[in-house]
Amino acid sequence: MLVRFSKMHGLGNDFMVIDAVAQRVRLTPETVKRLADRHTGVGFDQLLLVEPPSRPDMDFRYRIFNADGSEVEHCGNGARCFARFVRERRLTVKQEIQVETAKGSAVLKVLQDRQIQVDMGVPILQPVEIPFAAERQAEVYSLEVEGTSYDVSAVSMGNPHCVLLVDDVAQAPVKQLGRVIECHPRFPQRVNVGFMQILSPDRVKLRVFERGVGETRACGTGACAAVVAGRLRGLLDETVCVELPGGELQISWKGQGQPVLMTGPATTVYEGQIYL
Repeated sequence: MLVRFSKMHGLGNDFMVIDAVAQRVRLTPETVKRLADRHTGVGFDQLLLVEPPSRPDMDFRYRIFNADGSEVEHCGNGARCFARFVRERRLTVKQEIQVETAKGSAVLKVLQDRQIQVDMGVPILQPVEIPFAAERQAEVYSLEVEGTSYDVSAVSMGNPHCVLLVDDVAQAPVKQLGRVIECHPRFPQRVNVGFMQILSPDRVKLRVFERGVGETRACGTGACAAVVAGRLRGLLDETVCVELPGGELQISWKGQGQPVLMTGPATTVYEGQIYL
């Protein structure tokens, strides 16, 4: 089966994007893993699948697969690429696009400067819904990792995140500690791990170890979760510039019960065809 695709990235977080509206596509975890191989496949952090919606109030269904073949609930950088993809492929002419995800819905807005703003929804803080094993909701939790206790925040942006404050992200043990926390038993569905350095109330640096992928150059949901964690601790302003290895995102959150807004770029690298 010959399938058309686009290779895209959001601040270096790269994606293979496939239109499953205008062409028939069948994916298995093994197929995704094969395509993700950067030596013998297309190579990507995640594969994004554009499908027809199952709900009449939605424009598309948005599905995300990690490089290891697992399907996940949400991806902010991917959502921006999704919005640019459906307009470039003329699947829609809308500037405000409603998409359904595995954990609800999202609103994608194409702005005048070609930036994409994504309404990421209201952050989930109740431990049972993240999911995270804790007796009650708290701004900071103590997490035991190989004999050491870390103060962390637990937030879901449709997918689970654990956020740690560090003095210097450049020196943070992202790979080593991220791999261990990703599979911590208190996170039954595994977790994305963010390492945040606060530069000022309106600017932070962030590195993220994504579950099923490893460290990526940018993580949109991770940037949102980090700002929520910092706001809950009273350390950050309402709008924050998040510096990631791949570039910057603007994240805004007014507070409890309000949605998180993420604004940033999306870039098409090339288009191609491949046999699945």
